[in-house]
Amino acid sequence: MSSMFIIGLILAYFFILIIISYITGRNSDSETFFLANRQSPWYVVAFGMIGTSLSGVTFISIPGMVANSQFSYLQLVLGYLLGYLVIATVLMPLYYRLNLVSIYTYLDQRFGYWSYKTGAAFFLLSRTLGASIRLFLVAGVLQLAVFDDLGIPFSVSVIITILLIWVYTFRGGMKTIIWTDTFQTTAMLVAVVTSIIMISNDLNLSFQGLVTTVTESEYSQVFFWDFKDSKYFLKQFFSGAFIAIVMTGLDQDMMQKNLSCKNIGEAQKNMFWFSIILVFVNMLFLSLGALLYIYAEQMGISLPTKGDDVFPFLALNHFSYFLGVVFILGIIAITYASADSALTALTTSFCVDFLDFKNKEEKEKVRTRYIVHFGVSIVMVLVIIVFQILNDQSVINAVFKVAGYTYGPLLGLYTFGLYTKRVVRDKFVPAICIMAPLLTYIISDNSVEWFNGYVFGFEVLILNGFLTFIGLLAISTKEALPELEQR
Repeated sequence: MSSMFIIGLILAYFFILIIISYITGRNSDSETFFLANRQSPWYVVAFGMIGTSLSGVTFISIPGMVANSQFSYLQLVLGYLLGYLVIATVLMPLYYRLNLVSIYTYLDQRFGYWSYKTGAAFFLLSRTLGASIRLFLVAGVLQLAVFDDLGIPFSVSVIITILLIWVYTFRGGMKTIIWTDTFQTTAMLVAVVTSIIMISNDLNLSFQGLVTTVTESEYSQVFFWDFKDSKYFLKQFFSGAFIAIVMTGLDQDMMQKNLSCKNIGEAQKNMFWFSIILVFVNMLFLSLGALLYIYAEQMGISLPTKGDDVFPFLALNHFSYFLGVVFILGIIAITYASADSALTALTTSFCVDFLDFKNKEEKEKVRTRYIVHFGVSIVMVLVIIVFQILNDQSVINAVFKVAGYTYGPLLGLYTFGLYTKRVVRDKFVPAICIMAPLLTYIISDNSVEWFNGYVFGFEVLILNGFLTFIGLLAISTKEALPELEQR
């Protein structure tokens, strides 16, 4: 595949995004940037959130994981449904009732200044690392497929990529993201469905044959019942529920889109339909993964040992030229749908949560927002380059596990705030939120010895949130503290 052709494809793709940005960014102000003037159609938000909730890592990893994990990932996805139900019925009504721009403002009203800043800081840390590393992993694929042939250094290609994202998001913000996400989700789904159809054709499978081949394959087992297995159903299901709550309901990035809907009723419709669509989209990815391994077996192709390399390896070396182009298009679409949304949410959180934005004049807001947006872009570039220099896959895996540690304190804070009426000693909250992840790590690291061979997986998030809750309980009182009564 010609490197120049792929470059042309990427530029054409960004050209479409810039056109969307131009149309949606006209006459924009801070309200437009943060919440799209609360005029987003719920069905557009629901569809676009599919691309945001996934990532380039999802596009590569889910198909590649079926060899070792079969369809067990679907247990986690089913747990999402329970989590999204909690978000739609508990968290979203709260956010709309308080008329929030940043969801972490709730912590200020419920607990106090230090709780508020701690929650916002944990989001900034987690989302910056998560978005940067997701972009890093996919940037590596594009580097190998395109930029190495052109002699373009990795750092330069990353800077150009994030600069292009900044160009189409800095003015319209959330209003632009709502519509670019819709376009990018469409491109991603077209890529996945096209890949499935073309691989099925190569295997001479009809639609019924496709369904039968996948369901009867060794890869299609969904449910696992061994308690000690990391794929155990209840472990996966409830982890999925809590992951959905924290990574959607307690995440400024995802909730900012929901808060851009006209009212709570439309936002809830968006959440319900989004959750249903997401299940079917993940089933498509898993089915694609099964087809990739079946295709390799029938064609006698030796696959890379690392699952994440399977789809890129086949797409760029063994599939047709057209399907290779479709793969690149899918990677671009799903990666930038996640990255541009994160960039906007990080800008929003920093402006609202740390710069006292509501007390600024509009001209000052716009100038400050531009600076912060550019600053966040620089930070993301630096994080990506640092990981490229380290070039250690184990470090990358560790960063993904950090999500369980950085979102845990948010889970504990919101659970305590919503389900108790106790008042915490606000100045001690940062210490609690730092100690809980540390204790979680110690327990997880020693769980095999301490708990008869039990191995922690995604449920470190639940443990982290529980320890945070217990810590908050220890520094709380039934009686309102004087300084909070006067707030």
